[in-house]
Amino acid sequence: MKQIYENYTSEDQQVWKILFDRQFPALPNAATKEFLTGLDSVNFTADSIPNFEETNKVLKKLTGWEIYAVPGIVEDALFFDLMANKKFPATTWVRKMSELDYLEEPDMFHDVFAHIPLLANQAFVDFLQAISQFGHEWVKDEWAIHLLSRIYWFTIEFGLIRENGELRIYGAGILSSSGETQFSLSDEPNHFAYDVDKILDTPYRKDKMQENYFIIDSYEQLYKSIPEIKSKIEKKLKEREAV
Repeated sequence: MKQIYENYTSEDQQVWKILFDRQFPALPNAATKEFLTGLDSVNFTADSIPNFEETNKVLKKLTGWEIYAVPGIVEDALFFDLMANKKFPATTWVRKMSELDYLEEPDMFHDVFAHIPLLANQAFVDFLQAISQFGHEWVKDEWAIHLLSRIYWFTIEFGLIRENGELRIYGAGILSSSGETQFSLSDEPNHFAYDVDKILDTPYRKDKMQENYFIIDSYEQLYKSIPEIKSKIEKKLKEREAV
């Protein structure tokens, strides 16, 4: 499908502005510097919903990635296939004014505002592409995908990074939520150093704020952990088969 920009209504544009203006002021002191740099690179502002064609021109020059419009949540096979080929699936619809604070499934503000700026960082997208290639390889194995989803969840969606001695956010699930932005950096949840073994053994829930967050030291650390992720998941698959 394609983003038909002229179909956005004045309410759609207003909702984008409200969400942007509500979330952005907290980010200079909370988000990873790479997100803020990426936000500038792709020219996202409160004034208008991003145009995928224009954003893709920038992304392709920076890292070779692009936004791929989808109607909503897609099946695992398509999801991993797209990202293994440097295409990030993003919905084009915007929540209604009555749904500003809660949605059952991610809308464009989450998919685009929170995810796309970090696609300008090479080490980050190299990690994203690599785990997507694993997902494409293992897509018919439900247990493998379940384990891989924990890696995705605690990094791409709800990851934290330590920059200049301070905790910062890079996970899109946090960056699109004003409440979780504040909560994730507080003393209330558990904070752990990035640990592949521990992540693979840690379940998560989608219906509440996270109890556990994992902290990386750099995006290069994420990418360098790819061989470990693959070997640890393959080991768990073999152990499960042997039972």
